[in-house]
Amino acid sequence: MTDTNPSRAAGLTRRAALAAGAASLIAGRAAAAATPGLLITGGPIYTGLGAHRVEAVVTRGDRIAYAGPLAYARQLAAGARAIDLAGAAAYPGFVDSHCHLTGVGLREMTLNLEGSASITELKARLADWAMKNPMGPIQGRGWIETHWPEGRFPTRADLDAVVPDRPVLLSRADGHALVVNSKAIDLAGVTASTPNPAGGEILRDAAGAPSGMFVDNAMALVRGAFPPPDMAMKREALARADRLYASRGWTGVHSMSVDQDDVDILRAMAAQDGLGIRVDNYMDPASAHEVLATGPSADASGKVRLRGIKLYADGALGSRGAALLAPYSDKPGWTGSVVTPHDVMVGLMRKAKAAGAQVAVHAIGDRGNRNALDAMAEVLGSAHTTRRWRIEHAQVLSPQDLPRFAAMGVTASMQASHAIGDLYFAPARLGHERLKGAYAWRSLLKSGAVICGGTDAPVEKGDPLIEYYAAVYRHALGGFAGPDWGLDETVTRAQALHFYTGAAAYAIGREHELGVIAVGRRADITAFSRDLMTVEPMAIPKAKAVLTVVGGKAIYEG
Repeated sequence: MTDTNPSRAAGLTRRAALAAGAASLIAGRAAAAATPGLLITGGPIYTGLGAHRVEAVVTRGDRIAYAGPLAYARQLAAGARAIDLAGAAAYPGFVDSHCHLTGVGLREMTLNLEGSASITELKARLADWAMKNPMGPIQGRGWIETHWPEGRFPTRADLDAVVPDRPVLLSRADGHALVVNSKAIDLAGVTASTPNPAGGEILRDAAGAPSGMFVDNAMALVRGAFPPPDMAMKREALARADRLYASRGWTGVHSMSVDQDDVDILRAMAAQDGLGIRVDNYMDPASAHEVLATGPSADASGKVRLRGIKLYADGALGSRGAALLAPYSDKPGWTGSVVTPHDVMVGLMRKAKAAGAQVAVHAIGDRGNRNALDAMAEVLGSAHTTRRWRIEHAQVLSPQDLPRFAAMGVTASMQASHAIGDLYFAPARLGHERLKGAYAWRSLLKSGAVICGGTDAPVEKGDPLIEYYAAVYRHALGGFAGPDWGLDETVTRAQALHFYTGAAAYAIGREHELGVIAVGRRADITAFSRDLMTVEPMAIPKAKAVLTVVGGKAIYEG
């Protein structure tokens, strides 16, 4: 009935799609005796089988009971709750294949610095937050300096001018660098004589003293001066993230670098029917004891799953932590940071292999990606694997390494919004030649690789519409695209839809249950106010989610 090979599913022939519709009608009639839950109609409904669409969907329990012509749907849907899309367009449930779910919620609870246009604005936001929250340490996240008129990172002096008397920690949007004030540096005991840790860098002023900026593994030197979120704060953060993601149309997430407390909270939420979306968890190595002992597992609700572990090969491009094969074009002699030593990475991969757990590796630079692929090949061999191991981001690839994803069966888990943000500064970081392997979505697809799409929120906003827009149009939200933005690496709308539906299901080994609208599949459905398959590109981010259905239950209606 359906093609579950994600490298081909977006390109099904019309005959195959019609055959799927016929099978849907037969199966739907067989299910007619049971009472269905929802009848969804009133707008185009894309099944995820290429551009194939149907007039109506009927759900029964947590499954799709019928997808086809409206006339037959009405016959099968006696007693169902009717949902009129009122012209909105529906799709298989959108899944964020890479986010940090607790971080998404914490972003809503701490100082949010997204969109800060300068150091001056960052200081103003910090001053306002400090006035409204007069007690205790201050933490925030979301600043990006690449567009700032000051042309530099913030420093402890900038923060001291606003809050000198209590510790302040403000993370860069990518989560791979942070700035702290002098109070925090003093509490942490960091001085001019403190050496750079392996895989990290303390930025210093002209006298050699810490400037306030800490990159990658150096961040741990100052984090200890700040209390970690307690269980109550984490519960609130996850509840907020769940509601926010449902309101944006997400039916599920692949949550990265998760600790055991988060999983325990999610399981409790699901047991009390308090969790809307599905959450597949990739554990931080420090909290990976369960998954490395027993392998992948699911809770009783089926919404909270342990999938595997998340490792880090390198840092981020914006903070020059991404590991490159040759020096940065704008920082001669510097090639970035190798965050996890090869022997440590291989050792954790061997444990995951023995447990049947998945491995997801953060890799952004071309050296970081090569190191990750080499480690996987050492553990699994260089032949094609069916283990669904993944590289997260896969942003900058050497031409020699790009074909290895398809050859080895490694999924490229990519975030399209990174391109439309990074390409303002990536040409300076990488130079023209290396840009040819950067954010290479179309080239990877042509090679036969599988790409699943995510957001990396709270690094990015976490909006499926921005991700889809970036994948198909590769322009900034205002419509700008520079000469080195690689517009030939855009993908078709059907391919982009597949990133967030069928390929997301494939990446967690559930392509037989999720990812398309077809009889017998889980009833996960997303509807947006505009038809993403036909509306002009600049209108895509202006749409909004109007319906989110998970397991046959409408968890959001807007």
